[in-house]
Amino acid sequence: MFEDRSHKRTFYSAPQSIQSFVAAILEPSLIVLTYLAVLAWFDEPVLRATYILCLLVFALTFPGRDRFAEHPVSAFLDILWAWLTLLLILGLFGYATSSLHYFEGPALVWWLALTPLLQFAAVMAGRQLLRWRAAQPRHRRSAVIVGAGALGAKTAQALERLPRHSVACLGFFDDRGPDRLHPDAARHLLGSLDRLSAYVREQGVREVYITLPLGSQPRIVQLLESLQGTTASLFYVPDVFGISIIQGRLQDLNGVPVVGICDTPFTGTNELIKRASDVLLSALILLLVSPLMLLIALGVKLSSPGPVIFRQRRNGLDGEEITVYKFRTMRVLDDGEVVRQATKDDPRVTPLGALLRRSSLDELPQFINVLQGRMSIVGPRPHAVAHNEEYRTLIKAYMVRHKVKPGITGWAQVNGLRGETDTIEKMKLRVEYDLEYLRNWSLGLDLQIIVRTIRLVLFDRHAY
Repeated sequence: MFEDRSHKRTFYSAPQSIQSFVAAILEPSLIVLTYLAVLAWFDEPVLRATYILCLLVFALTFPGRDRFAEHPVSAFLDILWAWLTLLLILGLFGYATSSLHYFEGPALVWWLALTPLLQFAAVMAGRQLLRWRAAQPRHRRSAVIVGAGALGAKTAQALERLPRHSVACLGFFDDRGPDRLHPDAARHLLGSLDRLSAYVREQGVREVYITLPLGSQPRIVQLLESLQGTTASLFYVPDVFGISIIQGRLQDLNGVPVVGICDTPFTGTNELIKRASDVLLSALILLLVSPLMLLIALGVKLSSPGPVIFRQRRNGLDGEEITVYKFRTMRVLDDGEVVRQATKDDPRVTPLGALLRRSSLDELPQFINVLQGRMSIVGPRPHAVAHNEEYRTLIKAYMVRHKVKPGITGWAQVNGLRGETDTIEKMKLRVEYDLEYLRNWSLGLDLQIIVRTIRLVLFDRHAY
């Protein structure tokens, strides 16, 4: 007796591509292997400190960034910037742990010089391999698109941007009149939907992309049934361009397919990496700046009446209310239903407060918030609860930025959006950068933001 399995369906998320997998392990592995090879060349011993350094480097650089499709100049500059950022973090860690003396001599110099060059060489080799592979006829796939509207045109453009045009888009099929078709797609119309199945069989089309709206479900079902007699791979492209997609992914919920539209990037190992880096870096920074914080606290206490630490309500992860610490920079403590943002030459700001705000030193106590788990070093800047209530109804997807912990610095801040947001357009732009950070998060991006923040603190004179 055979068990009837017709009602049982297994749904799988798309497997990681070989290119993505290679990119993820290439950078951390190459850095570690280069260091070990240089030590072997100079006949230096592999100490316990060496193993710790290798583990730390791998943790800070995994997963590596996919640079195979980037322009060579951009790829090299990105590699160099990421390498200098990593060296700065390692240097601070070594200084705080008094372990720099373990890593001296010519082996270290050669490692510092060779690593970015070998990384660039590996990226260029991978780039040429991908080009060669895509140029092979057996790897070039033909495709047609069902639906000649705006979404179909977007899909065709996306296929054209694949490496070396590895997918050849032959044209479109649609039943609608010319006035409902996208102009670019209409010029490559191959026929009506009833011709699709025959065309796919006759031309040996390997991929079919269906971009019809969900309202056309009966037609989609008919199309799928007619295409089952072909060997083409079938893909449905949902029209979600009007939605802010954050960490979109396909998931299996105990056999039920679920399409993630808006989710936090910090789940699983990403959550562990993010929290570990926050604890490590915030503890290190607090250790280094504790004497400075004591001097600032004394200065705030002596310069004006009031508490040293200003506590303000903010919305944290998932919109939960948290208390954020800052050195007090004003003569008043606004934390009510209406909170007026600080402006240039604000009379509420004390002379010492102006210096602290300009240098961002007033935010040093927030590293305590990071250790408490309320904030991250990098993330969307927290706004006052009153401001959130105001903007959540004015700006699309405003509250999505609360899918992660707020940060001391963020992608928006290092792109010129520090200080006052006195117009709705400025706040919209800040939110756009925050959402871009959520879509593209990586540990390397966090490190890049930290280094750029340090540069801004030292050289930016426009904050207030």
